[in-house]
Amino acid sequence: MSGALPEGKLDSEILKKIVFENIHYRRPEVRKRPGIGEDCAVVDFGGYDCVMSTDPITAAVSDIGRLSIHISCNDIASNGVQPVGIFLAVMLPLGTTEEDISHIMKQAADAAAAVNVEIIGGHTEITHAVNQPVIVSTAVGRSPAGFSASAEDMREGDVILMTKKAGIEGTGVIASDYGKELSKILSQQEISEARAMLDSVSVVKEGVAAGNVGTAGMHDITEGGLLGAVWELCQISGLGALVEKDKVPVSDLTKKICDYFGINPLRLISSGCMLIMVHPENEDAVKNAVTAEGVEISRIGVITGKKDGILLKSGSTTEEILPPAADELYRVAGHFEPSL
Repeated sequence: MSGALPEGKLDSEILKKIVFENIHYRRPEVRKRPGIGEDCAVVDFGGYDCVMSTDPITAAVSDIGRLSIHISCNDIASNGVQPVGIFLAVMLPLGTTEEDISHIMKQAADAAAAVNVEIIGGHTEITHAVNQPVIVSTAVGRSPAGFSASAEDMREGDVILMTKKAGIEGTGVIASDYGKELSKILSQQEISEARAMLDSVSVVKEGVAAGNVGTAGMHDITEGGLLGAVWELCQISGLGALVEKDKVPVSDLTKKICDYFGINPLRLISSGCMLIMVHPENEDAVKNAVTAEGVEISRIGVITGKKDGILLKSGSTTEEILPPAADELYRVAGHFEPSL
């Protein structure tokens, strides 16, 4: 008999073995199905494709309402598609008040309005099955048939671009939920600045802008951080990658927080950052389109052949990028109580 699994999303091998391999029935309308690194399903609706994705928020408390909107809408944007609607399934612990629910829903409503998405349904209940709020969101987008971007289009020599700075969601969540602990090393101004990073967790603008130009695949950087996202994309394409650590932007605040908790910012949940793979001839056009939306974008590496492996270069040394395990955020949550 196997032992208990660790906290966090299932690792890739277990996911394939006990989840994907148990899914057998297929519908002809489904263009894209679940897979490692594939966050969206694509369903043929005639002249249009329906693009859908679902995700939970389990490791954040203070900002769970707005994060529940952004995390699923970001998946839709990773296909270069504008999200249209979203469902929220909200499970709340015993002791939840009307004010608590109102706070969550106001956050969700404001975030949805900011990315032009309508909340079109869901479910809300109080249950002893959870000891803190849990929200599962399902976002829906629409695109012309065949328009949706895919990492299957990646090829050797493609450029790896990344928007914003690694670890921004994890930094914001830690600052919001563990501010008392961070007050030992940060000023109140720095804690406020770190919390404000949660204002930048949407990738809808850059995803749609890059999609309109044309990409070789995109992936929003969620659990497992930048390195996990790179590894997952390489599983889809069957190719390798070389990421240059010195070119990955990380804010000084994120570095300070990660150093204090002993965690790796490149393995920290990073919603708000988009990985964009482009053919070299499209690099400048994609950069210009994203920059025109007011979003920072950096070149951090290149796609290589499968035999070259998936590598992180730091100075004159390289190391293998391993499959994503439990996100670094869970290491903080497992050792410290939220200061709410």
